[in-house]
Amino acid sequence: MLVEFSLQTDREGFYDISSYAAKTAAEFYRIEGKGDAECLVYCPHTTAGITINENADSDVIHDMLLGLSKAFPDRAEFRHGEGNSHAHLKASCVGSSVRVIVRDGKLLLGTWQGIYFCEFDGPRQRRYFIQIH
Repeated sequence: MLVEFSLQTDREGFYDISSYAAKTAAEFYRIEGKGDAECLVYCPHTTAGITINENADSDVIHDMLLGLSKAFPDRAEFRHGEGNSHAHLKASCVGSSVRVIVRDGKLLLGTWQGIYFCEFDGPRQRRYFIQIH
C-alpha cells in the first residue's frame, strides 16, 4: 500500500506526521490482515527530509533546528545559484526516509518517538509518501 500526502510548510520547521503513518499502517492491517509489516516514509525533495525524534517536548525541535543551522550555516562562498546550499546540506544530513516496524497494524515507535517531515527551504507545498509492505 502506497499513499501520497501533501503538506504546506513554513520557511523552516519539523512537522509531526506520525498520525498519518499510524493511520496508513492501521488501514493496511484492516485491508490485508497482515500482522507484521514495514512502514517506509519517504520525502522526494532535496531540501527537506524525514527523521524520527522525540515528540514529547517541543524544545527538542527548536534545538534540532538550532543545531542544524549552526552546523550548516548559509555561507557566502557557496556556489549553488538558488542560494539554498545550506538547506541541501541539512537535508542530506537528516536523510530522505525512515523505516518503522509495524506489528498488528501499529507502528513500533518508542514511547517518546515521532516521525517528522523536516523543511529547510520553505515555504513550499511539499509531498511525502508512506508505504506499508
